[in-house]
Amino acid sequence: MSTHFRPWKIDETHLLPARVQDYVPADHLSRFIVGLVRENLDLSRLVGSYTSALGQPPFSPWMMTALLLTAYASGLYSSRRIAKACIERADFMLIVAGDPPDFRTISDFRKRHLQALASLFVQVLKLAEKAGLVKLGHVALDGTKIKANASKHKAMSYDRMKKREVELQAEVDAWLAAAQAADAEEDKLYGDKRGDELPDWVADKQKRLDKIRAAKAELEAEAKAAAEEETRRREEAERKRIAESRKKNGRTPAPPKNEPDDKAQRNFTDPDSRVLLTKDGYIQGYNAQAAVDAEAQIIVAHELTGSMSDHGQLIPLVDGIEANLGRQPGQASADSGYLSEANLAALDQRKIEPYIATGRAKHPTETKRNLGGVLTKAMREKLKQQGWESPYRLRKQTVEPVFGQIKQARGFRQFLLRGIEKVRAEWAMICTAHNLTKLARAA
Repeated sequence: MSTHFRPWKIDETHLLPARVQDYVPADHLSRFIVGLVRENLDLSRLVGSYTSALGQPPFSPWMMTALLLTAYASGLYSSRRIAKACIERADFMLIVAGDPPDFRTISDFRKRHLQALASLFVQVLKLAEKAGLVKLGHVALDGTKIKANASKHKAMSYDRMKKREVELQAEVDAWLAAAQAADAEEDKLYGDKRGDELPDWVADKQKRLDKIRAAKAELEAEAKAAAEEETRRREEAERKRIAESRKKNGRTPAPPKNEPDDKAQRNFTDPDSRVLLTKDGYIQGYNAQAAVDAEAQIIVAHELTGSMSDHGQLIPLVDGIEANLGRQPGQASADSGYLSEANLAALDQRKIEPYIATGRAKHPTETKRNLGGVLTKAMREKLKQQGWESPYRLRKQTVEPVFGQIKQARGFRQFLLRGIEKVRAEWAMICTAHNLTKLARAA
């Protein structure tokens, strides 16, 4: 056993003052992000929001931006955890330079500049393209369900809303009637007060009743809008059928209902979120979408919706790629959730070669059902003929690892913000952080 050890210099002072940078490796992610923010990112939209010169000077927006991007890329999302890292971790101490903001400052900065921070996605994406990490030869699309900042137990169905509305209204009316009948006696008890003040429990029930009525009205408005859109779609299809002199096949479908389905739900904590089915059961959440380039797993477009279905997100993602980079991908692959005649036709119109599974199966060529329109049947035949050599094989190895890196490696499994616009911006920041990690490795 050795009796000689390196000296433990815990109490020894440095001959020369040390910089916090000396404790962080030169190739560390935090150093890369700090340099990127200072030299390559345009923060004029964010900086321009500072107009007042009163009070204590605010923290540098460049420093705060670098701090948030490093935190998201490191798997830290809570403002309290970020503030704690600023006094415990050398890489975060490097960014704040010994002057750490508290958690409230970090939280307020994120809330105030949320949309400006989300817009950095395009700037980082273009830097990745410039670095040769984006080719747009093949792009894979997919979605993942992520929990909202709301409990599924705080949701109520339309049928239950109707019943509970009646129950609460009866309780409130009964108390008000009793209070009105006892006015004379209550004047003696309450003294100078009016005597008709609502007790806390009645006020709470009234607030609950108002929330239920508001949620019920939103569901009814959505159902009415959906019914009008379905009626318009049917009328347009009928005019097209008449113009093409085609026979009418099958029975006439029942007219769409203006009233919501009794099982339709609305969450009171985050009304924009929805109950979504995942492999682990039902969650209250959002459907986060991403289009990923096959060259280096760079996210080239992102979307977010409360819908369980994916097929309505394919064209927005594809158009988002062109909006972000000014050009379209050569090929696009997706699972069967994105399959529809309209989507295939839209990709063909955009000169993008599609590779979309035509049914749920272990392999896209093994689907037994032979249904669908002309384009769907042509897609099924193309996948079958190309077999294992089909570019569809790139889908899983391109987009699914990205969701694994976001949810497993960096631990993002629940949104912090509420409301679809804020959550959409938060998802943009998550996608930006992912691209930063890829860019840092390539640097």
